[in-house]
Amino acid sequence: MQAYLDNSATTAVRPEIAQGMADIMTSNYGNPSSAHHMGVEAEKILTEAKKKISATLSCDEGEILFTSGGTESDNLAIIGTAMSYRREARTVITTQVEHPAVMESVRYLSDQGFEVKYLPVNKDGSISPETVGDAVNEDTLLVSVMHVNNEIGAVNDIHAIGDIIKKKNPKTFFHVDDVQGYGKFRTNVRHDNIDLLSVSSHKIHGPKGVGFLYHRNGVRMRNLIFGGGQQGNMRSGTENVPGIYGAGAAAEAAYRNLDEDVERMYALKTRLEDRLLENKDVFLNEPRGHKGAPHIVSASIEGVRAEVFLHALEDKGIYVSSGSACSSNRPHISTVLTAIGLRKDLLDSTIRFSLSSMTTEEEIDYTADCAAEIMPVLRKYRRS
Repeated sequence: MQAYLDNSATTAVRPEIAQGMADIMTSNYGNPSSAHHMGVEAEKILTEAKKKISATLSCDEGEILFTSGGTESDNLAIIGTAMSYRREARTVITTQVEHPAVMESVRYLSDQGFEVKYLPVNKDGSISPETVGDAVNEDTLLVSVMHVNNEIGAVNDIHAIGDIIKKKNPKTFFHVDDVQGYGKFRTNVRHDNIDLLSVSSHKIHGPKGVGFLYHRNGVRMRNLIFGGGQQGNMRSGTENVPGIYGAGAAAEAAYRNLDEDVERMYALKTRLEDRLLENKDVFLNEPRGHKGAPHIVSASIEGVRAEVFLHALEDKGIYVSSGSACSSNRPHISTVLTAIGLRKDLLDSTIRFSLSSMTTEEEIDYTADCAAEIMPVLRKYRRS
């Protein structure tokens, strides 16, 4: 049997979406900038994808900008906006547990002379709205806070955060990295006072290499990619028509039965948590049950190195991550686990299991059974 529990790293593309993309690549392959019929038909595909995505966020179609994924969306939102308003304000605020796409963007801004504030998080990995509000002042240009933490599934109250930001300084822009939250929670960008929001298609059963950025009408952004002026000159380059179709179709599918899918994931998450805790010296780092995201379980196994455990599970056909897959190919100490105060001896003993709407109960039980079998064996070779 195989159990794929690395869905926060990437998800399987829905078969019907893959087929639709293949049809576009082989039949409707026009350039949307072309004036002839095939170009017009390609442009219609982009327009339809915008309609589907904007409906999930309660925004205007013209506020959706297509990108190559969450990383580019984060870069464009943070750097593009900051550079456009650098003469008006110079302070950028984020948290200590953001994704590298955000961390590296604000680090770049720091090198350009901006002041960057990194806010501490609570023990569960979330940031208190009051902590954000206390940090905002008249010189705050932008605040960037993730909706759901990619390593431990902590959920931030983005509505409360957006509200307190705008009360402290209505001119401050609020950016949300929603790569792990989109398709798991409902977000109304108007109601939540969000100015910029990043999403990646391959986290919601769409294709890799495509994502989108919601940018509120009126927000200036300096473009980072130069060329033919596509997408209002904010993101030049011929649009990835089949990928954008896939992103739109995946967004629509993710919200079609959202409540039912999410509750089912929560049930599977709880089942996995309970089974893992039946074993000796297993500690859970994520907020349990509905207190956290529905799809992420972070488990530290005392006396077992994460890399060794990961490959032992792989031998059983079970696929997980040691921390975040975005950086798990480079040995490092997780800033997220450090920020929540995890014991030092558990920092390299942590595995992330991540679910999707396609995850089955059989996968959960098989994973739990194999983990219970493997852990005591691996502890025999624990380091002294």
